[in-house]
Amino acid sequence: MAVTLQKILPGDIEGESFRIIKEEFGPTDLDEKTFKIVQRVIHATGDFSFGDNMRFAPGAIEAGIKAIREGKDILTDVTMVASGISKVMLAKWGGKVLCRVADPEVAARAKVENKTRSELAIEMSLNQNIGIVAMGNAPTALVQTIRSVAAMQPVEAPLVVGVPVGFVNAAESKDLLVEQNNCYITSLGRKGGSPVAAAIVNALIRLAAE
Repeated sequence: MAVTLQKILPGDIEGESFRIIKEEFGPTDLDEKTFKIVQRVIHATGDFSFGDNMRFAPGAIEAGIKAIREGKDILTDVTMVASGISKVMLAKWGGKVLCRVADPEVAARAKVENKTRSELAIEMSLNQNIGIVAMGNAPTALVQTIRSVAAMQPVEAPLVVGVPVGFVNAAESKDLLVEQNNCYITSLGRKGGSPVAAAIVNALIRLAAE
């Protein structure tokens, strides 16, 4: 069977990809901002099922945009999420991407306290200058975030982008997020991952720039 490759300039690939996604997605009741986030997640994964399993708390997108424009920092559970976020675009407002999972102090305490490094890194780093917490790998980090945010004043609470992937407590941690938090973006079930978390944050950064 002959394979025919599409002839396209490198600078046009992303735009064409987004056009194809919109065309294949078809008619939708999603508002423009929500669709742009879902579209970027599909672009990162090639998986249209995210159009069905993503959930957005009322006002969550606006909260994320506001945090970015106010120069708040973004805290992640693993370095892969941090590396996938557009730091150059984020720097326009003064925000930084933080991830402490590899810190020696975190590793030492995690061993003593019998916690995952991602969980402890979130616990040690979440403060009022964190505007978004983005998790794509560790359900333990998401559960810790839910607990920590519950103890914060609502005005200080960050947007929680909770999309851990996996088979042990991934789906359950996201169900808990929807049940106990009121400012979240998530994907139900086992699907998720670092590329999904980074894609959501990057979509928010681009929305903030509009």
